[in-house]
Amino acid sequence: MGIALPRFLLNIDGASGGVLLIWIVGVCILLPLVAAVVYLSRSSKYTGNYVKNDTLGAYFHLMKPSLAPSKVMEVFIKAAEFVEIPVRRSDDEPLQKLFMAVRSELNLDLKNIKKEQAKFWKQHPALVKTELLIQAHLTHETANLSPDLERDCMRVLEFAPRLLEELVKAVPLSTRKSEGIAPFFQLPHFNDDIVKKITRKKVSTFQELQEMTIEERAVLFSQVANFSASEVEDVENVLKLIPSLTVEVTCGTEGEEAIQEGDIVTVQTWVTLKRANGLIGALPHAPNYPFHKEENFWCLLADSNSNSVWFSQKISFMDEAAAVTAASTAIEERMEVLGASPKETSSAIREAVEKVKNGCRLAMGKFLAPAEGNYNLTCYLLCDSWIGCDRKSSLKLKVLKRTRAGIRDGQMTDGGLIPEGGIDEEEEIEEEEDIESEYSEDEEDAQDTNKKGRANGRVHDKSGSESSGSDEE
Repeated sequence: MGIALPRFLLNIDGASGGVLLIWIVGVCILLPLVAAVVYLSRSSKYTGNYVKNDTLGAYFHLMKPSLAPSKVMEVFIKAAEFVEIPVRRSDDEPLQKLFMAVRSELNLDLKNIKKEQAKFWKQHPALVKTELLIQAHLTHETANLSPDLERDCMRVLEFAPRLLEELVKAVPLSTRKSEGIAPFFQLPHFNDDIVKKITRKKVSTFQELQEMTIEERAVLFSQVANFSASEVEDVENVLKLIPSLTVEVTCGTEGEEAIQEGDIVTVQTWVTLKRANGLIGALPHAPNYPFHKEENFWCLLADSNSNSVWFSQKISFMDEAAAVTAASTAIEERMEVLGASPKETSSAIREAVEKVKNGCRLAMGKFLAPAEGNYNLTCYLLCDSWIGCDRKSSLKLKVLKRTRAGIRDGQMTDGGLIPEGGIDEEEEIEEEEDIESEYSEDEEDAQDTNKKGRANGRVHDKSGSESSGSDEE
């Protein structure tokens, strides 16, 4: 009891007993209890991605199909995390200077510039600061920030990836537009003047630039953009990092040839990534971002006509071991549902593992088949780190009217929902007992009939119902 305790707690007169009791109760009971209460109260305010529930609610409320892409920034800064950024009186003058530096990026109506400026400054001070700091980062105007604003800017940038990930989930599909010349600014040493010079030489899109040979790009960069040999090499290194993606998506009901209303439909999507430098997992080119950033991709199966997403899953190419485990588990579960043999299951798993090691990732999920009809779906593959590498693939889904009773585990049937365990064992035993009792009763009655020598008669079962019998020789 006395090991590692202070000497004053070990007085033999017993006067330290109360102190020891208070110490035990306070440190061993009250302190962990208070810590648990504080943790639970704080964690209840956040989603699994460490984004506040208030932020998520605001994004889903403000992101509407009719929202113009130029207004997305106004929605992004409405995050509750940004509202908590401290506002100081000493920031007024630096923010006024920053406003004049980035005013052209704020989507203000130049015809009513005074009214627009007054409206901008009437917003919550923390939101005004957040938008100005984001625009300063995007336009590389952070060099003249005060020390306090630099710390605030770092805090905004730290929150940004998590908030953008939640915002992607809320962006309606109809608001996704062409990127234009934005992909060019991912490359080092590029600015507005360089892009104008490049696009005048029959390179109007970023894809056209990527499809050129190295020699053709070297001539273009050196003669048109006036890049040095080292600058040309920098640009080529980044171009080799930009991924090229392909998507293969299939939908079907396990064990059935056609999809009917109410069926559980399985989506299987294989995403293949290739880079010119041969890498599979790589960090994006983000020299001005001060934190660690990984590539993430979102696979969405959506109906563009109704502007709704049926299936979504996040994909990463960084952790190959985790991808192998996930693909193996998904394939094993699917083969088990199909009733495949162990040999067939092992072969399918080996094939999936080989595809993962060659740069593929598997995204699988389920959704409930909608009403009867033909659906033109689109599989979107969206990247959160590169502009211009998003892909989409069309998929036609035909749903038939329900004509069969579902016999698979846990599927809705015409008469209701069959439980996953099927028919209870007790019910099966009762049916067997009923069958055996009926046969045994018939045999006994037949024997009695033969003994009495009756030609025809009636035989009664346990329930009192009658069945006709006949003579047996």
